[in-house]
Amino acid sequence: MIRKAARSFPVVSLFGPRQSGKTTLVRALFPDHHYINLENPETRRFFSEDPRSLLRNGREPLVVDEAQREPELLSWIQVFADAQNSPGMFVLTGSNQPELGQAISQSLAGRTSIHYLLPLSLEELSDQALLGSRDQLLVNGCLPRLYDANLPADQLYSAYFATYVERDVRRLIHIRDMTKFETFVRLLAGRVGQLVNLAALGGDVGVSTPTISGWLGVLEASFLVMRVQPYHSNLGKRLVKTPKLYFTEPGLLAWLLQIETEEQMARDPLLGNIFENMVMAEASKAAWNRGQEPRLLFYRDKSGLEIDLIREVQRRPFAVEVKAGRTFAREMIAPLRRWQTLHGDLAGSALVYGGDEETVVDGITVAPFYRTASLLFGSA
Repeated sequence: MIRKAARSFPVVSLFGPRQSGKTTLVRALFPDHHYINLENPETRRFFSEDPRSLLRNGREPLVVDEAQREPELLSWIQVFADAQNSPGMFVLTGSNQPELGQAISQSLAGRTSIHYLLPLSLEELSDQALLGSRDQLLVNGCLPRLYDANLPADQLYSAYFATYVERDVRRLIHIRDMTKFETFVRLLAGRVGQLVNLAALGGDVGVSTPTISGWLGVLEASFLVMRVQPYHSNLGKRLVKTPKLYFTEPGLLAWLLQIETEEQMARDPLLGNIFENMVMAEASKAAWNRGQEPRLLFYRDKSGLEIDLIREVQRRPFAVEVKAGRTFAREMIAPLRRWQTLHGDLAGSALVYGGDEETVVDGITVAPFYRTASLLFGSA
């Protein structure tokens, strides 16, 4: 998909969170491109002194890593891309969306193909025979370094979060008391899969609602969390309803909740929410990996009926209920059976659960959690 884009566009841009594998991927896909990393202070100094030389005067194909560190660089890339008019000359990566996204919209509109890469999917782990048990996956998460370097999960996510706070948060927003921001993130983890109440979060942290809203925007822009809107047949009404929040990296969520072992995970009162988070993250990864926008939704009505995940297929809802239990029981599909009676024109319905068996009950597909991607989006 990225190689195909590089045959048509002069610039290819790849967004994603830190340590999701962006650098490894683009260097593997474009081994003949010269590589520069703007996280390196010396490289940034060189750019400020001689941008033409850094970019090889636009005559050599380049991979520019962490391009959001120097948004002005994109103006130079625009000049060279227009002059050379050659596909695949520049490959950009970025771990922070607003800085790079805004610069791209101003300088590279129509010249770049944009892609997103989240941490490893369950689909990818399965392909490499790295898929663990339900609780093992929830504790360890999906960061590539965990599997490549065999690092302990608690050490990896501790360093990951510290790096994120020091490099990204401090650059994006000016916070005098970083402790309050870290408290906010941990409180958000404790509310995963629940409706977002910004005023309540602000009261618990001790900051204003607008401040909480700004901090939440930073987390979204850095790909740490994702917002899921409620389903409504009226598209306009979706935008004014209260969303739910999920973390894109299950292992970071477990670390924030101080869950360190599989045994602790299995008995944690938030197990259902944490499992739902992993399924929602997997659905998002499946969409991006297929070159699609996730557009994931949930359903809740006044009678108490809830459907955890809805994906529209040609404007028709495909409904998914998520249960952490390892053994299938018919009561797990009760919400879906009610949903079927209320919404006749369905694209399909499924239960994703913590077990391994796959079957069909009352027209509802029952599938293991690691089949989420193919269930919702088909084969990659």
